[in-house]
Parts: sequence; C-alpha cells; structure tokens
Amino acid sequence: MNVLFATSEIAPWVKTGGLGDVAGALPAALRALGLDVRVLVPAYPAMLRNFPGAIEVARPHWLGGLLPTPTLRQAVAPDGTPLLLLDYPPYFNRPGNPYLGPEGRDWLDNHLRFGLLSRVAAWLGSEASTLDWQPDIVHCHDWQTGLAAAYLRYLPGQRTKSLFTVHNLAFKGLFDHASLFELGLPDAAWSMDGVEYYGYLSFLKAGLQHADAITTVSPAYAREIQTDAEGMGMADLLRHRAGQLSGILNGIDTAVWNPATDPHLVRGYNARQLPAKAANKAELRAQLGLEPCHDRPLLAVVSRLTEQKGLDLLLEIAPQLLELPAQLVVLGSGSHELEQGFVALAKKHKGQCAVRIGFDEALAHRIEAGADIFVMPSRFEPCGLNQLYSLRYGTPPVVRATGGLADTVIDAADESHGNGFVFGPATTGALLQALQRATTAWHNPPRWRRLQTQGMARDSSWAAAARQYADLYRRLSARIPSSARGHEDKSHLGIPSSARGHEDISHLGIPSSARGHEDI
Repeated sequence: MNVLFATSEIAPWVKTGGLGDVAGALPAALRALGLDVRVLVPAYPAMLRNFPGAIEVARPHWLGGLLPTPTLRQAVAPDGTPLLLLDYPPYFNRPGNPYLGPEGRDWLDNHLRFGLLSRVAAWLGSEASTLDWQPDIVHCHDWQTGLAAAYLRYLPGQRTKSLFTVHNLAFKGLFDHASLFELGLPDAAWSMDGVEYYGYLSFLKAGLQHADAITTVSPAYAREIQTDAEGMGMADLLRHRAGQLSGILNGIDTAVWNPATDPHLVRGYNARQLPAKAANKAELRAQLGLEPCHDRPLLAVVSRLTEQKGLDLLLEIAPQLLELPAQLVVLGSGSHELEQGFVALAKKHKGQCAVRIGFDEALAHRIEAGADIFVMPSRFEPCGLNQLYSLRYGTPPVVRATGGLADTVIDAADESHGNGFVFGPATTGALLQALQRATTAWHNPPRWRRLQTQGMARDSSWAAAARQYADLYRRLSARIPSSARGHEDKSHLGIPSSARGHEDISHLGIPSSARGHEDI
C-alpha cells in the first residue's frame, strides 16, 4: 500500500499547530505497519536548511492555469520517512509563518502557493507522474491541500483515491472567482457540486466535496460538524457525505512526551514514581517566581489565548480561582486583549499567578510536569493535544465536553475510569464549578493518585490511529473507482444556486486563508 501525505507543514521543522505534529508523527507509525508512506511538503527555508542534500527527482510541468513548473526533491527524515520537497523559491522561500507575511496578513498569492501544492499532489496520483512510485491513496490535510481532491476529480484518465482530513473546519481557504482560471480548474468546477462557496472558491469545500473519504481528528468532532451549530457553514454538505465521514483520534509522540525520559525536566518519573513529580513543581514555581505554597494546587494553561479556547471565561473567574486558594501559570499568545488581561492578573497577584506571553517548548514540558491541574475550557476543539500530554504527565485536566476533549477525558465521577474533570456549558459558572471540584479532589491524596494513574495508563500513542488509517486506506483502495463523482443531485441540500448556502457567513471574515494556530 503506497500513501502520499500532502501537507503544508511538518514537525519539527515547520509547525504552527496540530497539523504539523500529525504530519511529523503519523507517517512513521504507518510505515511501522508496513505501508510505504511519503510526505509531500513545500521546500520552505527550514526544510532546505535541514535537508541540504535533497536531490531532484522530477519537474512536474504543464500543470495548467498560472501554475509554474516546480522541482521535486527527495530527502529522508531521521525516522526513515521519505520526503518529497516541493521546491519553487518564488512561492516558498519566505521567512517566518508559512501562511502570513511579516505584517501578519495572508500572503496575497496563497491560492497559487497551495494550489501548486495541491496540483502536484494530484499529479503524483495521476498517470502524468514521471516518478517510479505512485500512491494508492493521496491523503490531504486541511484547506491547503483540499484542492488536490478536486484536481483528481477533474483530471483525465485513471486516478488514485483521495482522503481528506479536517483538522479545523473553521479555516476554509477562500479566494475570488478569478482564482479558478489561475489554478487551472475547468469552468465546470464553479458549481454547487464543485468548489464554489458563497461566490468564492473554497479549498476546504473542494476537499469535502470531492475526496473519496473524509476524516476528522476525533469521533466527537466528526459528529459535531454535521450540526448547524458546529458545522461552520458546511453542515449540509457534511451531512450529505456522512457515509464517507469518520473521526480518528489523533495520537501524540510518546517518545517526545514521556515524563520518565523528558530532558526538560529536573527529575523524571512514571506512574509508580509520582512523588518525584513534586520536584518539577518546585522547580517550576522557582523559575516563574511563584510562592512555594504547599496548601494549594498549581493550575496551568498552555494555549493560544483566544475565545475559541475559552480563555476569556478563565480570565473572568481567575480572581475567584486564586482565592480557592490556588495558583495559576499561563503560557501562550493570541488575542491582544487576553494577553493584556492575563499580564495584568499576574501583576496584581504576584507570587500566585505567572504569565509568559509567547511560546517556549521547554517551558511547556516543564509546565505539564510541574502543574497539578491543566485547564482547557475550549468552546470547540477538533482534537486537542495538551489534554493528552497532561494525562501522560499525571496532570489531570479540566476540560469542556467538546470534540476530542470529550473523547479523551473521563470525568472523575467515574471512579473506575475517571482521569479528569469535564463540564458542559461554555459559561463561567460551569468552569468555576469544575475547577472547584478539581481543587477539592487534589486535597484528597488517595483519590488524586488514582486519577493520575488512570490518566497515565491511557494509550495516547499513534499506534491505534495508524491502524485505523491503514484499515481505511485498504477499504478505499478496494472500492470501484467512480468517474461520475460530483454529479449527483444536491438539490435536497437546500443550497440555492445563487448563494450555494443558506447560512449567514458574515462571521467568517471572508476572505481568510490563514489556517488556525492550534495550541500544542
């Protein structure tokens, strides 16, 4: 089974969030099962610096529209995964974030940059490819490669099957009508059952519409996005394609996130050595200037500071939280208003609250190990990774019952399986009540130890996800190809031909092509 991963980022070299982690870890887990997985990723400066010996293996040409002829270079990641680096310096030899310019706005040619990435992925999965390796499955990730499924749909001749994984439905990759010509797509693609979305071309819709199968990064999120409330304007289409939609929970790199061997910690530990966790708590408090109080738990946040993450709720109740009593540490960046709010909180409660704006990988590890309770009150969360890190590090999380959080955290009320604290409504009252339950449980050492060990016993590795993806690949490759995909009647979806949708999308901030920066 040959599988091409098409992605706009890959950890540890180019990463803005969860997508990079998935692309960096899942291919190796799949290769361990015997699949030949290769990763197509743009040749950003970081990739070329780390793989200076990457050799040219192909020059895809005649790609259509205004798409240029790039160079494909081959390299091998340290874990043995073959990499195909898409090298076209005018598009990808740019500093900083893969999606944003120095002023923090989308690159104006993002449609061409990621259109080229999508087109080359489709080229590799078509008869036009000149490589001596061809994938059975083209696995695309998020809007940046969603157009690959459309190209495969419209290419003449035989084509490989496509799988589209949605890491965050909120980012749609929206561009104007002129992009259709520039990307070399046929006029037929501008239709209700094509790539058009409210008068824009949507890379995300292209993937959802044309992929042979769709996955999201947790089962709960797969269900949620089929509802009008959580579907981000795509619920009708997702309900229509429910038979091709499934949720596969992300894993984590258990070698990197291992409290027993983590080089960032002052003292390693495991579930049988939990008293050693206290040394990390003492060191973290000293580093951040927190008082060494033994009668109060240390709560932690490592996140983007945004309303999506529910951190406005936490900021509102933070004074009450500190009076429980408890201490709080926050690491992250995001909304200017939230950044300033947490900084002001730390100044007012010096010694009990510490805030670091920005991101520090080593500090993130030390926070996971040194904190007692992790706080993750997201309004929506496709999968989430920090709750998985927290469970592995014996730091019971407090989470809202949404997406991957609901799939991974079991409330402490279940004494046999509980590993954290779960609340429902996205309100300050519900969050505060959950935090009160958590701090009360912390004062009961036997009960707390049980929560910690039950969380640490959870298998959060990529092995389970890899097996599910491998099964899905095999089912897809066994299907009879459909040359008529995309032509079925969609009138029952309630999508007017003039608007291709009935929801108000003014809140989407069109045009917006920058992907989300999920916390890690």
